[in-house]
Amino acid sequence: MRTRVRVRGWRWRRNPLRRRCDVVEAWTVLVVAVLLLVVAPLVGVAAGLHTQDRGAATAAAQRAARHRVTATVSGDPPVVRAGRGHPPRAEVRWTEHGRGTRAAWARVPAGTRAGDTVPVWVDSRDRVVPAPTSGAAVLQHAVTVGMCAAVCAGGVVFLGHTVARRIALRHRLAEWERAWARTGPRWTQPRT
Repeated sequence: MRTRVRVRGWRWRRNPLRRRCDVVEAWTVLVVAVLLLVVAPLVGVAAGLHTQDRGAATAAAQRAARHRVTATVSGDPPVVRAGRGHPPRAEVRWTEHGRGTRAAWARVPAGTRAGDTVPVWVDSRDRVVPAPTSGAAVLQHAVTVGMCAAVCAGGVVFLGHTVARRIALRHRLAEWERAWARTGPRWTQPRT
C-alpha cells in the first residue's frame, strides 16, 4: 500500500530541490489570492458605489425636470395594441393650471379603456417622457455593475495567473533541459 505524504509550504522552505521558478510560482499564488480576496471585491464595491452616485444624480435631475399629471384616455382613436412586450399606447389628455388642455400619445397599462385616468410624466416642453428612475432601479443597476466589475477583475487576475503559470512552466522545462544537459552524459556513457 502506497502512502502519499503531502508537504505544505515546500516552495517556501530552503531545500536543494527548490528551483527559482518554484519560488516565483509560490509568490504568484500568494499575489493571486490577495487580488481575488481583497482587490476584486474592492473593485466591485468602488464600481457599484460610483454607479449608484451617478444613477442617484441622474434620477434627481429627472425628478426635477419632470412632473406627473393625471391624464384621461381619450376615445378617439382607440387604444393601440401592444407589440412584443411593449405596453399599449393611447392618446391621453390632461389639463394644467394656466396652460390649458394638452394631448399626447403615451404608454398606458394593459386593459386601459377610453375614459380611464392614468398617470403620465411630462417634461417642461409638455412632452410625454418615462417616469424618473426609481431608487430601487438605481440600486439594482449599481449592484449589477459592481458584481460585473468584481467578476471581470477576477477574470483578469485568473488570466494573469494563467499566463504566469505558462511562463513558469516554460522556465521550469528550460531549467530541466539545462540540468539534463549537464547530468545526462554521465548517465548515458558506458561504464568500464
